[in-house]
Amino acid sequence: MKINFLALLLFFSLTISAQDSYPKDVFRSPLDIPLILSGNFGELRSNHFHSGIDIKTQQREGLPIYAISEGTISRIKVSLWGYGKVIYLTHPNGYTSVYGHLQKFSPAIEAYIKKIQYEKQSFEVEVFPDFGELKVAKGELIAYSGNTGGSAGPHLHFEIRNSVSEEPTNPLLYGLDVSDATNPTLLNLFGYALSDDAQINQSNDLLQINFTRQPDGSFLADKVYASGTIGFGFNAYDRQDLAANKNGVFQVQQLVNGEVYTDFNFEKFSFSETRYINTLIDYDYFGKYRKWITKCFRSPGNNLSIYKTLKNDGKIVVDEGMSYQVEILLKDLGNNITKVVIPVEGKRQPLKVLKENKKTDTYIIAAKPNNYDLGAAQVYFPANTFYEDFYMDLKKGNDTVTIHNSRVPAHRDFTITFDASKYSEEERSKMFIARLGSRMRPSYTSTYRRDNTFTTRTRNLGTYTLAKDTVAPQIRSKNFKDKQWLTNYRYLSLTISDDLSGIDTYTATLNGEWILMEYETKTNTITYNFDDKILDQKQCELKVVVTDNVGNTSTFTSTFYRN
Repeated sequence: MKINFLALLLFFSLTISAQDSYPKDVFRSPLDIPLILSGNFGELRSNHFHSGIDIKTQQREGLPIYAISEGTISRIKVSLWGYGKVIYLTHPNGYTSVYGHLQKFSPAIEAYIKKIQYEKQSFEVEVFPDFGELKVAKGELIAYSGNTGGSAGPHLHFEIRNSVSEEPTNPLLYGLDVSDATNPTLLNLFGYALSDDAQINQSNDLLQINFTRQPDGSFLADKVYASGTIGFGFNAYDRQDLAANKNGVFQVQQLVNGEVYTDFNFEKFSFSETRYINTLIDYDYFGKYRKWITKCFRSPGNNLSIYKTLKNDGKIVVDEGMSYQVEILLKDLGNNITKVVIPVEGKRQPLKVLKENKKTDTYIIAAKPNNYDLGAAQVYFPANTFYEDFYMDLKKGNDTVTIHNSRVPAHRDFTITFDASKYSEEERSKMFIARLGSRMRPSYTSTYRRDNTFTTRTRNLGTYTLAKDTVAPQIRSKNFKDKQWLTNYRYLSLTISDDLSGIDTYTATLNGEWILMEYETKTNTITYNFDDKILDQKQCELKVVVTDNVGNTSTFTSTFYRN
């Protein structure tokens, strides 16, 4: 099967022009090891696109991280979640580089941030140094790689942003050396009947389409018999060389009889639009099977700016008796292409598979605000909470309410308000709003209390209830015992945990003075480094206080000795 030459020429010219607009010889690598990726830019994530690249650090922490060019540090953040310990470095050429999940900073930056942590008596801090206060040279050590924040394993999260718009851009467009000679992998192909009169192969429901590999490496789908307005979607991934990770596809193009209907890529995007990923994918399918289907057509509510070309929203109008050749091209930044051809014949057939259209008493008009009384709770949806209109399933209850299911995404926060007046003041003091998981296990949602009223703001549909937590957090020593000599110890370590509402705050003092204890939520560990302070007393009194999200408090005390 021959690949359409004009289509490929257009495909390559658009990609080359985008790549040529970024400087290729300005930035060095942030690491002095071969760059192997565990995640790439624009990759599909839960409710957002990945805004950088994840660089493998040889399954370990502590690798030196270097400034990719000269600049001034404009922001430093230490957080339990997200990027964990992160540095933002602003460069004179209009770009800002971001280094996340760090283990620790370089000695000078570490001293700078630790001083602020002790002043604020808080592990979590965010600072914006004055311009020029923390200058660094190209190639200067700024940090060490780690696994802090929302990281699932040791790696460096690395971004390059436009300093003015703060838009993240694809770091691989700047000449970083990442070996890639591997074509994207197509896993599944799907057809959508989009209009009321549409059908594909005697079905108006989501339909999986079979395909076979051709001698030239492309794929040919089984012939599709269709009518009305239809669309296609796919499940695919890309891999760079030397890594087995399934990463995202850089560019997607859909052609109909040689004409480009859809063309989008992950050159850049804005953080304000990243949640619109929920319209690019089939969110209902993801909710059922935890697999991504990327749509080649634009759904209602999709305001993404990633599209370079979009004819008829990428939807294909199939007329009776007409034939169409649909081509979908999946491309990476190494100019590797995977192509699938879908022959479509306009033919209306008797329907054998009908899409289930469940109707309820509640119809949501997305553009309007909606307010509902569910007995135990009130739920309020601001206008444009949802991407499109739909029938919502609402269930009332005495203490528990069900707001549809998690397979419909919300773009904006909505409000759930419970009336807790039937409970005593003592009971209310230990209560919170919880979302019930698949096994009906309650999980804490941020709860605002005002007299008898409990309120939470969330973007997650599902089942909610009022839960009670009367059990205080647990605190245990991890690497020492009471009355122990710790002269040769470099650090103190304890575990803290809470079985229901979760930990809200913790604080520690040594001989009555506040000390910095770093909190690693993945291991429930807090750690104090003895280098932070010079202890002038042989006998040391440690006190740790931990409070959960409803105010239950535990206190741990211990005595140890040091020379």
